Amino acid sequence: PDGRSGPAMWAAGPADGRALATWTDYSHSARTIAGLDRAIIGSSLLAIAATLVVGLFAVGRVTRRLHQTARVARRISAGDLDARVDDPRTARPVRGQDEVAIVSGALDTMASSLQRRLQTEQRFTADVAHELRTPLTGLSAAAELLPPGRPAELVRDRVRAMRALTEDLLEISRLDARTEEVDLAVHDLAPVVERVVRASGTETGVRVGGPARVETDRRRLERVIGNLVANAHRHGAGPVVVEVSGAVVSVRDHGAGFPAYLLEGGPQRFRTDGAGKGHGLGLTIAVGQAAVIGARLEFVNPPDGGALARLTLPEYVRLDEEDSAGNTGEQGAGTTE
Repeated sequence: PDGRSGPAMWAAGPADGRALATWTDYSHSARTIAGLDRAIIGSSLLAIAATLVVGLFAVGRVTRRLHQTARVARRISAGDLDARVDDPRTARPVRGQDEVAIVSGALDTMASSLQRRLQTEQRFTADVAHELRTPLTGLSAAAELLPPGRPAELVRDRVRAMRALTEDLLEISRLDARTEEVDLAVHDLAPVVERVVRASGTETGVRVGGPARVETDRRRLERVIGNLVANAHRHGAGPVVVEVSGAVVSVRDHGAGFPAYLLEGGPQRFRTDGAGKGHGLGLTIAVGQAAVIGARLEFVNPPDGGALARLTLPEYVRLDEEDSAGNTGEQGAGTTE
């Protein structure tokens, strides 16, 4: 009414047959309410930001612990039975344990129990194989004293098979215990392969596509290649060919191929596709020895049939122009097991 702008509050009512109206300036109250609204909104935003920061910190801690637990689980599944989560909440029972600590503790307990069982089995295998050595040695000597004939040949053959099985079990127990030490040296790969094939006494072809020098333990390398060649002749069919291409050694036969279980999960002890054709230890030892020397062993069935075992070795890279050591691949020679 007086020409001022801004919010106003009006009130009206009847009075003696007339309408009585009054008004008051509402600007101050509106500014107060607007300021209160801004304060509420600002406080809410600040509270939400603080809650998000605290929540992200808490979730980040839980997520890191879960990732650590997952990494340890993958290490255990890969064969590292010494891996543990060691969650502080599990190590100190006085602190409250949340769900992550419970899972971590259960994983550590499972790994410890699995490790004890495997160690017990490894010790049992090693002890049995070691104890069998003495009577087998005596039995072998006694078999040599038998008069010539078919029965004597059968006894000697079975004794040789038992001794070979015992030595394989001892070797597997050492590989499982991871106590093997490598004797690395630089060798020309092709001559090593040719020597193994000649020592096998089998009709095996050798193809050298590209020579290479590798830094490896020759005795263990010969063991791997010898087992692959023997497996190809025992379970496959001719012709058996060993090909050297750079630092890759391939053993190929033309039989029925590797069984499905071997392609999916690798060799398994005492599991073969045919009765009386071995104990499934040769390829198991080959995989173990390949891992010791840092090589990769793969098993595939080529599309045109047969079985192919491919061994990829770490190739030696010479940094100097001249090999100061003068190693020609013949030093550090050992005997094939």
